[in-house]
Amino acid sequence: MRLLPSLLVAALALQAQDAITGENIRAHIRFLASDLLEGRGVGTRGGELATNYIASQLAIAGAKPAGANGTYFQKVELVGVEPQTSATLSAGKGGADGVFFNWSGGFVGNTMQQKARADFDAEAVFVGHGITAPEFEWADYKGVDVKGKVVVLFTNEPPSEDPKFFGGRALTYYGRWTYKYEEALRQGAVAVVILHTSPTAGYGWEVVKSSWGKEDPQVKLAPGAAALAFAGWVSKESGEKLAGLGGYTVDELLKKADAKGFQAFPLGIRMKGSIPTKIRQIQASNVAAIIPGSDPVLSKEAIVFSAHWDHLGIGDPVNGDKIYNGAVDNASGCAVLIEIARAWGALRNRPKRSAIFVAVTAEESGLRGAEVYAARPVIPVGKTALNLNFDSFFPFGRVKDVVVNGAERTSVFPVVQQVAQRFNLSIKADPRPEQGHYYRSDHFAFARVGVPAFSINMGDEYIGKDETAGAQLAFEYNAKNYHQPSDEYKESWDMGGPEQMARFGFTIGLTVANTAAMPTWRAGDEFLPARQKSLGQ
Repeated sequence: MRLLPSLLVAALALQAQDAITGENIRAHIRFLASDLLEGRGVGTRGGELATNYIASQLAIAGAKPAGANGTYFQKVELVGVEPQTSATLSAGKGGADGVFFNWSGGFVGNTMQQKARADFDAEAVFVGHGITAPEFEWADYKGVDVKGKVVVLFTNEPPSEDPKFFGGRALTYYGRWTYKYEEALRQGAVAVVILHTSPTAGYGWEVVKSSWGKEDPQVKLAPGAAALAFAGWVSKESGEKLAGLGGYTVDELLKKADAKGFQAFPLGIRMKGSIPTKIRQIQASNVAAIIPGSDPVLSKEAIVFSAHWDHLGIGDPVNGDKIYNGAVDNASGCAVLIEIARAWGALRNRPKRSAIFVAVTAEESGLRGAEVYAARPVIPVGKTALNLNFDSFFPFGRVKDVVVNGAERTSVFPVVQQVAQRFNLSIKADPRPEQGHYYRSDHFAFARVGVPAFSINMGDEYIGKDETAGAQLAFEYNAKNYHQPSDEYKESWDMGGPEQMARFGFTIGLTVANTAAMPTWRAGDEFLPARQKSLGQ
């Protein structure tokens, strides 16, 4: 791709250096993560406060409303499905209920049928990782009929060091829990039970409980659409009891699932569940704003900056605290989004392409808001040049490196490399590729419809800290604070890192906004066909 002359880009970027500051980012996080907003749950008073705050800040930045009817809000109709603690799940041989699992400690999950009660009583079939991937000659459902049955499986995917086989160490979408539910439904299953282990899931049971033991904002089902009666998890301890009924251990089942040529098999048990729920209709909102470009032709195209505003709201108390504030995840990303908009609006020389700023809802429920935006974009996806997403920044100081997982798959990568060099940042490969981060954040919804998209994340080499400190800080956050009430704002935080990432992302967007060529995916990429379709190729 042809780049804008470096002197002009540098001059424009220098204006951003004055406009984007860590202290401004701090102020937004302080408010968005305050107890007043009650964890920014979707369809709650706190969530409404968050969206109104973000819309107001974008208006102050000079961004025009890009939502419905001249507002800053794009409506997202959802159905809130809240499982009740009286939910039951059991398993047994010969029609007997041999093992009862306790809610929260033993199992969590929800129905996808969006009704007040979902019941099932069916044979259980172990389907390994539940993957159908003909390009890798992998077919976990081959030779077995699971229609009307319960499928038992693991998240993640077969282990590999070969990047041509399930991405090597990097998790592909086949390993995500969302894919497991989608494929099981395509195969006709009535329910999905995921056997939890921390290595396969990438997080501990506490994260599973806080994420799946609460209300799930779901996209409203079309009349007559099929849906799973239950989609959920059992803990490692419950998994051992379940596997034991079939004569196995969890480790033995995982070893079978990982083996090439795996074939699904009945566990010789039936599973029974009753999932009572509380149903409510939710009118949620994405916040959408636009700063028009200066070029008569290219202004009809856009760069989209995104971040999700939602978190987990109010949930089960931990050490007496029931508000899941979501300071890092993702008040920090929203703060960066706001400051990029403020810097963009302050530019004396408006970029050629337009800039759209979207704070999306229901990311924690499976990228719901981003999917709605991708289906109903302000500017068509074929004219959306790039999506830069911002999700979770650690407040531990400035870094020497940046993670832009997925950027290398796009034609924008030379720009990213150029900007990283200007900021004295080394581009680091995803330090935890087995976590599948590319498929876990809102940029993925854009990529699926063809838009070149990736998130900008901090690396873990902190300036002035030991080289192992960053990895340890990340580990401690994931172990103690991720999806927990303890993800709270602290005045002692060092906002140097978020400031760096905001300026870095701003400059990438600014460069692409002034580049003539329309970005795309590189040859052979899984998202290239969708891009070509959107471009009419």
